[in-house]
Amino acid sequence: MDHVMYAINCGGDAHTDANGIRYRKDYLKSGITSDYGRNSFISRVSREDMALYQTERYDLNSFSYEIDLVDDGDYVLWMKFAEVWFNAPNMKVFQVLLNNEHSVIDELDIFAKAGRATAHDEYIPFQIKNGRLVVKSRSSSYSGKVKVTFEKFDNKDNPKINAIIIWKGSVDQIPKLPPKSESEQPEVEKEVEDEKPTKAAKVKRTLKPSGPTVLDPYTDDQSSSLMPLFIAIAAVIPIIFCLCRF
Repeated sequence: MDHVMYAINCGGDAHTDANGIRYRKDYLKSGITSDYGRNSFISRVSREDMALYQTERYDLNSFSYEIDLVDDGDYVLWMKFAEVWFNAPNMKVFQVLLNNEHSVIDELDIFAKAGRATAHDEYIPFQIKNGRLVVKSRSSSYSGKVKVTFEKFDNKDNPKINAIIIWKGSVDQIPKLPPKSESEQPEVEKEVEDEKPTKAAKVKRTLKPSGPTVLDPYTDDQSSSLMPLFIAIAAVIPIIFCLCRF
C-alpha cells in the first residue's frame, strides 16, 4: 500500500495482512521475543491476521525501534497490541515515547482498553516539517529517524509491542478494527445484580413447609368440624349405661 512507509511484525515472521500491508520479519536484537500468544484465539481480527497479535517483543525495562523517515509530511504511528497473559487491569502498564522527547502514551494498560486476547490498535499522528518532529503541537529537532521506545512504568509488568506501522496520511484513512462485541466486554457486576432477584424468587417458589398443616383449634371452622364427634359420644353413653346395669 502506498500509505505504508514501514511495517514490522514484532517478534514474528514476515506477514501480509487482509489489507495488503506487508510486514517484515522482526530484526531487532534488543529485548525478548515471545509467541506465547499462539495459545490464544484473538478476537476482533480475522484468523489469518491473528499472527500479528500472537507474537510480540518485550523487555524487562525498555527497548526501541529506529525507523528511517526523511520526507516531510503527515504521518501516523500505528501500533498493534493484545494482552495474552494477564486477566486483570493494572498489571501490565507502560509508556510509549517518540525520539526520547515526546511521551505519546503515558500509561498504556492493554487489558483495561480491550480485555484479554482481544486486538487493540493505537494511533499517534505526528508531522515532519523543516527538520522538526511535531507531536501534539510540540516540536523537537529531527535528524531523519523516528525512534519508538516502549518503557517500563513504575513497578508494573514489562512493556511490549505486537506490530508497528508508519502510515503516511491521516488516522481517518487507516483501516480500523471492527468494534468489540458485547460478548467480548461482559458487564460482570451487572450480571451478578440481575441474578440475585432471580435466585431469590426461585427460593420462594420452592419453599416447602416443615410438617403437616395444623388447624387452629380456636377458629370457628375447627369447632364445627368436631360436631360429628360430639353426636357419636352422646349416642354411645346410653349403651354403656345399660351394659353397666347388667
